[in-house]
Amino acid sequence: MELEVRHLRVLCAIADTGSLHKAARELGLAQPSLSTQLRRIENALGAPLFVRVRTGCRPTPLGLAVLGRARPLVAEFEAIVTEARATAARAADGFHPRIGATASRAIPGWLRRLRAREPRIEPVLQMNVSARALLDMVAAGRLDMAFVHEVEGSPLRIPPGLRLRVLVEREPQFVTLAADHPAASRSRVRLADLAGDRWMVDSTVDGEWEGLSRVLRAAGLRPQMLHGDYLTAYSLAAIGEVVTVSQPTAHPRHGLAIRPLEGDPIGVRLLLAARTEAELDDVYPDLEEAYWAVAREAPAYREWLGCFGRR
Repeated sequence: MELEVRHLRVLCAIADTGSLHKAARELGLAQPSLSTQLRRIENALGAPLFVRVRTGCRPTPLGLAVLGRARPLVAEFEAIVTEARATAARAADGFHPRIGATASRAIPGWLRRLRAREPRIEPVLQMNVSARALLDMVAAGRLDMAFVHEVEGSPLRIPPGLRLRVLVEREPQFVTLAADHPAASRSRVRLADLAGDRWMVDSTVDGEWEGLSRVLRAAGLRPQMLHGDYLTAYSLAAIGEVVTVSQPTAHPRHGLAIRPLEGDPIGVRLLLAARTEAELDDVYPDLEEAYWAVAREAPAYREWLGCFGRR
């Protein structure tokens, strides 16, 4: 058996995730198939590269040596593929940047600005609740860039070779609750004001469930937490069934109030990721402009920014 770049990617994925199960999910493979590939690689090299431990997989000394050589080779190969695809795309009739994003009200304005600046640009948008999945797609060349958020306390694993631009270092997350909720009369809501409420959170959003749970525990609260998408959460919040986290750029909806939380205990970092600095330079100014435009249009966020002398 001759080792190929795909085999080196397998080794890097196992080392990065520390688990065959997680590596298989990241690579889009069934775990038995990944285990078979690892055995073949180890047979070809003549010794084990990983050992099973209670917490997952750990590289052997030989595994560490192989990984030390494998990582730069994988990164270099992916850079070659990236540059070739970018050149081919720009040489074609029109440029269609493939943009991935988690939810943000800045996205429509960002796309509109990109089109207005360069008529040949026609972005292709792919939405996903998982920032991790989007970053992996950029690293693999299936997307050109991704605009994602990183929940405070739940850092994202940034694939090797990606370049990052931080749009907002810490964006506060607000709370959405029924307009007639007693706490809605306050300009800033204390978590203690919501002690008797149920929270609904989309647990498929990377870090969201864990991040809110940590904040509530730190405040000494143990409310009931329900799984659900945010469209459902807003509908239930309007009739007083739940409260939920919301981005500060969200616009008020009928029957709902959006309020900052006292002390801003929940925050996210907004990131734009691409494989080259040139790609970031090309689109970042439009994203920045679009974000602050929607920030100024959101009453609660505009007031919060004014209180801190920002923007």
